[in-house]
Amino acid sequence: MTPTELARILDHSVLKPEATDREILAGVEVVVSSKIGFYCVQPCWVKLATGALTGANATVVTVVGFPHGCDRPEVKARAAAIAVSDGAGEIDMVLNFGALKSGDADLVRMEIDSVVRAVPGIPVKVILETAALTQSEKLLACRLASETGAAFVKTSTGFHPAGGATVADVRLLRAAVGPNMGVKASGGIRTLADAQAMIAAGANRIGTSASGAILAALELI
Repeated sequence: MTPTELARILDHSVLKPEATDREILAGVEVVVSSKIGFYCVQPCWVKLATGALTGANATVVTVVGFPHGCDRPEVKARAAAIAVSDGAGEIDMVLNFGALKSGDADLVRMEIDSVVRAVPGIPVKVILETAALTQSEKLLACRLASETGAAFVKTSTGFHPAGGATVADVRLLRAAVGPNMGVKASGGIRTLADAQAMIAAGANRIGTSASGAILAALELI
């Protein structure tokens, strides 16, 4: 994979709650200079990021129910719709993994469906928080995401204390959703080797705050 090819599947992320407007604009510079395909920011920064990326070939992504997934379904749906009206081109929603672990598949299905329906034509990624789930729960989450029309399943928020993306989880998610649905690996991906391992396992999108370092390492090979 060339640096250009890798850059197009990166979701450069600036999601720390303490990030300032200057840090959001610094992220824009990284995205533009490296020709990165996607820029993931908190909802409050969507308008700023979208305006700053005018004319650039990059999509602004934002998060819903982040990072715990505990908002009510109607809140997640409304937040997604507002974000799209602000300029977001993709939505990464955290599913209610507490409900999933409680066995309430109907609630999880309904909330994903609510978000998907709230933003027609906009790709929705469902963040599973795989480090908090059993294998059977991960498989169930993948099935629910697929059945409700989500575009991707995503491993992690990157904020859970149990950890982020693993190669084993990416491989599991890819096997569960098949070849026609996206898999985004995110959480703790900081090196070129990390990114390459996730891609080899089946990820076709990489979420990382270390995009510049990853692409610089590939340029040196």
